[in-house]
Amino acid sequence: MTAVEDPTRTLALSYAPADRRAALEALFALDAALGQVLRTTREPMVGQMRLAWWREALVRLDGAPAPGEPVLQALAADALPRGASGRVLAGMVDGWEPLLGTIDDAALADHARLRGGILFAQASAVLGAGARDAFDDAGRGWALGDLAAHLSDPALAARARDMAAPLLAQATRRRWSRNARALGALAHAARMDLSGPAAPWRVARLGWHRLTGR
Repeated sequence: MTAVEDPTRTLALSYAPADRRAALEALFALDAALGQVLRTTREPMVGQMRLAWWREALVRLDGAPAPGEPVLQALAADALPRGASGRVLAGMVDGWEPLLGTIDDAALADHARLRGGILFAQASAVLGAGARDAFDDAGRGWALGDLAAHLSDPALAARARDMAAPLLAQATRRRWSRNARALGALAHAARMDLSGPAAPWRVARLGWHRLTGR
């Protein structure tokens, strides 16, 4: 896996309501931290140990002060008071762990469900999203699309994109509530990414979504 800077994500997260933006950013900082574990670990057993630390630390957040780790402190200060749960977020770790071994369709599906599904569900909670927002399809599709962009194996990346496409098509078919348009924008951006390099109209398309929810 390789790291890729994503200014589009920064733009999309800025669409969150101002009083909820820090909570959303804390959730995505957690996702980035978990991804960094895999990018900086060569031995699967070492990776499992590092992920286990995160799992245990997240579970403890619900009942104890955050340790001196910036991501955990941001979650405790901004995301948990808005309705996020450390125990639920710990499930995201299980979405990253399958990538330490052989990556097959089952591993991709688990990654989508446990990483993207949980991340977007918790994000929808802190944002106060609407009941009709397609956050599950969006989260799973976004996770697969993001993973595809970071994989060095072209065939595996193509498979992840193929699995992401119908999920993102479904997620972008709906009108998103105003509070959840940061997540809708991420779904639209991920769907555009499946088609190749960023087009000049990309930012305008996201801006239209911000205004209309479409």
